[in-house]
Amino acid sequence: MTEYLRIGVVLKPQGIRGELKVLPLTDDPRRFTQLKEVYLEGKEGGYEKRALLSASVREDAVYCTISGVEDRDAAEALRDRYLCVDRAHAVKLPKGRYFVCDVIGCGVWNSRGEQLGTLEDVFETGANDVYAIRRPDGKRILVPALKKLLTLVDVEQGRIVLDVDVMKEVALYED
Repeated sequence: MTEYLRIGVVLKPQGIRGELKVLPLTDDPRRFTQLKEVYLEGKEGGYEKRALLSASVREDAVYCTISGVEDRDAAEALRDRYLCVDRAHAVKLPKGRYFVCDVIGCGVWNSRGEQLGTLEDVFETGANDVYAIRRPDGKRILVPALKKLLTLVDVEQGRIVLDVDVMKEVALYED
């Protein structure tokens, strides 16, 4: 599991005083207003702790200022960089909910014990997330993340089990 969770991506500078326009990557953008610090993800990896000085949530984005960014040029240098929180400050998820970064890379099996592949990506569609599973032959299986399909999700063991009968109804197989 990754130690840091992405909560936003810097879209562009806002104004001339170092304010950032951030696309929230969280279900609740208002959480930015409660944070005292964020971690700026480096382009080559690594994380730099920054104080979150201000944050306001608007319809189109979150606008915030962080320590060390005092003008438009400094803000421009952060374009496309991720703002993160450490696990200690992550939202506590209810039972049966998982962070996307924790399920990516999990092995996937069906309820008969047959290995289907590895969870490669999660597409957030609004109605249901869609899991993209990379099969050993390189092709993909797409399945909606439905409760009736997910027999087991064990992120600690890196294992997901899908109900084989439900898969017959909902799975899309790449040719």
